[in-house]
Amino acid sequence: MLLNPARRPNSEVIACPGCDLLQRLPPVPPGGRARCPRCGEVLASSPRDPFDRPLALSLAAAITLVVANTTPLMSLSAVGRHADTTILGGALMMWTQGQPLTAALVAFCTALAPAAYLALMCTVLIAVRRPLAPAWVGQLLRLAEHSHAWSLPEVMLLGILVALVKIADLATVEAGIGLYSTGTLLVLLAALAVSFDPRATWARIAWAAEIDPQRSPGPSAQPPDGTPSP
Repeated sequence: MLLNPARRPNSEVIACPGCDLLQRLPPVPPGGRARCPRCGEVLASSPRDPFDRPLALSLAAAITLVVANTTPLMSLSAVGRHADTTILGGALMMWTQGQPLTAALVAFCTALAPAAYLALMCTVLIAVRRPLAPAWVGQLLRLAEHSHAWSLPEVMLLGILVALVKIADLATVEAGIGLYSTGTLLVLLAALAVSFDPRATWARIAWAAEIDPQRSPGPSAQPPDGTPSP
């Protein structure tokens, strides 16, 4: 749907990222998209299932993350010797070999940060299944955004693939379950990013402390002033 800059005086005023046109963003129906009337840039979209699908993807990604960190990434065979390792096992080996900073970064960006992000997302999505979620859920959502910025399993996977190409002529390399799980994790995280709608989540928690706790609004409830929280 195209927006009309003059309609809905109580709706949110935004600037188009494509042409900088100031316009008011009306409520977007489930499955719809709001486009700029000047350049057609997508300004907002509303998933058909803003809570259940992201929650299912978060739980699936959490299970996949556990598998990716507890099963071997790959196995190497050369001159009669065989070795395999996990993500955390590789970080521990770097630590014992005198590279504590690199080991800490690998463990944090490939295991701890993704685990924190998925745990926070699961908590937030469970808490907002009903309107008027506790106000602390907003703080968890902010923490999830920060932890997501440090979640970099794709960088590790790219490094592994580069290493595989370089050592393929020197040793026999077999991909392990952990490598396939890491690839699956990246797909699930991308699907979660696409299906998760922060605007719909904020609409249920941003003003919870300002409303009578005895009130039970429906899923489409709006904040008292009609504007979503930033």
